[in-house]
Amino acid sequence: MSMSPSAPATVVERFEPEEWPAGQISRLLLQLAHDGLSRPIELPVLVARGAKPGPILGLTAALHGNELNGIPVIRRLFERLDPKTLRGTVVGVIVVNVPGYLNHERGYGQWDLNHMFPGNPRGNAASVYVSRLVDRLVRRLNLLVDLHTASVGRVNSLYVRADMTNPEAARIAYLQRPQIIVHNPPSDMTLRGAAAELGIPAVTVEIGNPQRFHSDYIKRTLTGLRAVLADQHMIRTRAVKLGPPPVLCERSYWTYTDHGGLLEVSPEVTEHVEAGQTVARLTTPFGDLIAEYAVPEAGVVVGHSVNPVAETGARILHVGVPAVDGDPRFHQREAVGSTESGSDED
Repeated sequence: MSMSPSAPATVVERFEPEEWPAGQISRLLLQLAHDGLSRPIELPVLVARGAKPGPILGLTAALHGNELNGIPVIRRLFERLDPKTLRGTVVGVIVVNVPGYLNHERGYGQWDLNHMFPGNPRGNAASVYVSRLVDRLVRRLNLLVDLHTASVGRVNSLYVRADMTNPEAARIAYLQRPQIIVHNPPSDMTLRGAAAELGIPAVTVEIGNPQRFHSDYIKRTLTGLRAVLADQHMIRTRAVKLGPPPVLCERSYWTYTDHGGLLEVSPEVTEHVEAGQTVARLTTPFGDLIAEYAVPEAGVVVGHSVNPVAETGARILHVGVPAVDGDPRFHQREAVGSTESGSDED
């Protein structure tokens, strides 16, 4: 459903789902803080409240200010929602970290917001910011999908981090149709962890690379979110194949340099690597070889560094360790069914 470009946004200090008109899409500016010139810091939010009651699905983008792929995902999802037939409410926070976004930076000043949750209403600037986000919006949700990308100087596959022992989170993860799923229990001080503490099933979707729009991954993520909406009976459904199964990983690890120099990484994302395989080489500015780096365990490449300038302790390769097929610790894809609904691919 298209929205008028002149549609006004309402400034609010708190999101209350029942205050917004049913059967409509509304624009909000959620005020969380003020800058040093006393100007409000306002988060752009879209709210589609359906004509019928149902779950409240929250989507968040740009928690790290230069991780942008989630923004077009949210906008395109809302363009295609019909609130008159929607059951429940979809809330899209288009930019969470407004200062970082404006400065083309990952952090909120010196802080990483995704290491500050649930925050402290009497803490430092970042701690207050995330505390108010949780109190004024997140706690109203029933489900949460947090949209991220790789950090600057790295690239990612399309992958999901989720607690695969949690049936609701596992179901959302599989419906996203990612290339890789990494089992990762909610961490303290992350947005996903704060949601889990509130009893809200949540996953993190890593959509490619930072500070750019990655069109293929954006389209695939949009398709996955519509599948989640259909699975929750929030939108009309049609049967669509789930596609190739993702690589389910029981955990993942990074490899690091032990010296500085110029780094060349050879494997690409989603490529499988064997234990002992050489994956990178480090040279001096003159071209002399310093070291070659191998992976200690076999796995699949989730992401890797693309910045050649590496100091001691620089990241090299993010490797997912695949789970054994049918591992009873984790919920399996078969529980989702061979088909699902909500495909939106053109």
